[in-house]
Amino acid sequence: MRIANGVVLAACCLGAQTPPSLQQPWEGVPDEYRNLRIGRLEAPSSLAAWNRRRDQVRATVLGALGELPARPRPVPVRTVSVQNKDGYRVEKFVFHNGVDSEVPGYLAIPDNRRGPLPAVLAMHGHGSSKENIFEFQPSQQTVAELLVRRGYVVMAIDSYFNGERRGKGPAGELEVMAKGSDQEMSLFKLNLWLGRTLWGMMLRDEQMALDYLESRPEVDPRRIGAQGMSMGSTRSWWLAAIDDRIRALVGVACFTRYEDLIAIRALRAHGIYYFVPGILKQFDSEGVMALIAPRPFLALTGDRDAGSPPEGMKKLEAALDRFYALYAKPDHFRSIVYAETGHVYTEEMKQRMVAWFDRFLAPDAAANQGPPELGVLRFGF
Repeated sequence: MRIANGVVLAACCLGAQTPPSLQQPWEGVPDEYRNLRIGRLEAPSSLAAWNRRRDQVRATVLGALGELPARPRPVPVRTVSVQNKDGYRVEKFVFHNGVDSEVPGYLAIPDNRRGPLPAVLAMHGHGSSKENIFEFQPSQQTVAELLVRRGYVVMAIDSYFNGERRGKGPAGELEVMAKGSDQEMSLFKLNLWLGRTLWGMMLRDEQMALDYLESRPEVDPRRIGAQGMSMGSTRSWWLAAIDDRIRALVGVACFTRYEDLIAIRALRAHGIYYFVPGILKQFDSEGVMALIAPRPFLALTGDRDAGSPPEGMKKLEAALDRFYALYAKPDHFRSIVYAETGHVYTEEMKQRMVAWFDRFLAPDAAANQGPPELGVLRFGF
């Protein structure tokens, strides 16, 4: 469903940008790359028909991620420190992912709880960290305090090659992502040799974060959402596609259709971390996102985000509208595009993000935390 400025479109990319000019699709693309054999996923005529096909689509998505080693149960986690703040506390924790690394993270828990609370797994972008989600290194991605004061438990971890995990890849301190994507490239190559993908391993870590989050007594496991910007946005909708524990999500930027990325000559706009083998032989990214329906999905993007071609966003919106219609839940999908806007996470986007979670995860925020400081409830969606 489309809204602009509310105008609907969406995106994904690396780093903040000056809004670029828009290239016409296929202009300058060599003839050999104009007619690639890319699979198509059409929405079936009925929900029953989709239910018969959905497991096959999910198996294709999971297969593209390569081998995913079994996750340790329970999560081998230890608490490193606890910091008490005004109205909530922040726990720093570390767990070993059972394969190749320790994963550090933060967990924010409101004080004065009445029973288990809804939770949000917040995911950082490329080149940032959990510190940016929390207030330890404030940035446009900082959302933890906003959410915890609305009555949510909030968790964020460092993804591979980011934050405290820099310099902890196969080359150790020789590769710290200081002058390029050295650690990212080494991890990508090594995982291919081992029959895995870097993207699959990144999503597996987020699943372990979910395992830990839902084990906490402060959390209602039936009300867990996910949100992120850029690489974090892409992780959020891929994670929701493969893991039904995500009950609602908000993706800021990174609403990308891959064929249309080729059409504007912008494969370079995305890091190598999320490329997986064989996916386009079966379908484009609408095949991944279709698995989210009918769970609530809000996409927020600038129309000049270089990594999300507008034509591709239109196709994604049309496709997802059809899948959500199968469930008679058209209002559970929204794609909002902001005119003349690049790769950003604005205060208005944050207000819409919180309002979306308030609507679908329903915390008792007003009773526990007082009135919303940012007026998030003015958006009726």
